Amino acid sequence: MGEFTDKAKGKVNETIGKAKVAAGQRTDNGELIAKGIAQQAKGEAQKLGGEIKGAAGDKV
Repeated sequence: MGEFTDKAKGKVNETIGKAKVAAGQRTDNGELIAKGIAQQAKGEAQKLGGEIKGAAGDKV
């Protein structure tokens, strides 16, 4: 995957993760909060991977 794709997928995962955390907090669902936090972390990692690919010229 390219730089833009990784960054876009990362942003989507972060957004979905934030929504899950918010929904979990509203419904007092600890499992949903944990899943949301994990998805946010996955998104952050994907965005970082995209940034690295951008810096390396998509050769990573």
